[in-house]
Amino acid sequence: MSDVLNVFRELGALHEGHFRLSSGLHSSGYLQCALVLQHPEHAEAIGRALAELLRDLQPTVVLSPALGGLIIGHEVARALGVRAIFAERQDSSLTLRRGFSLAQADRVVVIEDVVTTGGSTRETIGVARRIGGTVVGAGSIIDRSGGTTALDVPFRALVALSLPVYDQATCPLCAAGTPVTKPGSRV
Repeated sequence: MSDVLNVFRELGALHEGHFRLSSGLHSSGYLQCALVLQHPEHAEAIGRALAELLRDLQPTVVLSPALGGLIIGHEVARALGVRAIFAERQDSSLTLRRGFSLAQADRVVVIEDVVTTGGSTRETIGVARRIGGTVVGAGSIIDRSGGTTALDVPFRALVALSLPVYDQATCPLCAAGTPVTKPGSRV
């Protein structure tokens, strides 16, 4: 879906500035997927496109981390015709709650909105494996690592985008005194 970034731009969801990402890294760019996914027509179209990238993995369930992966995970699951469940933080660790479960026969695909380091995706994969699900792949709308995120399952994204990230200690934006904003969902 080559026009995904155009939709982000049109809806003011591609931001420039100084941001502290959920990973703890700093960046001059931030993608606010919620501004795009709040529109059902965009959420559905993006979910269908991402589902097509993952269909060959034959998933039986989509697992997403809350909060960012909820809407896109649901839309991907709907396009694939499978269940959509989510993991959420409890005592700072992701876990399944609300009666969600996985069986050994489940073929799990983990869906995120944006992947930077892959940390949340790896953590979500770990949740599925601890419970006994078989993780067959992962996907996201945006891979902001530019294709450098290493996962031990097939990973597919609609858009691979290289946006610089920095450790706080070496961040040139911090050194320049630019105020930092923390827009992510993880507190």
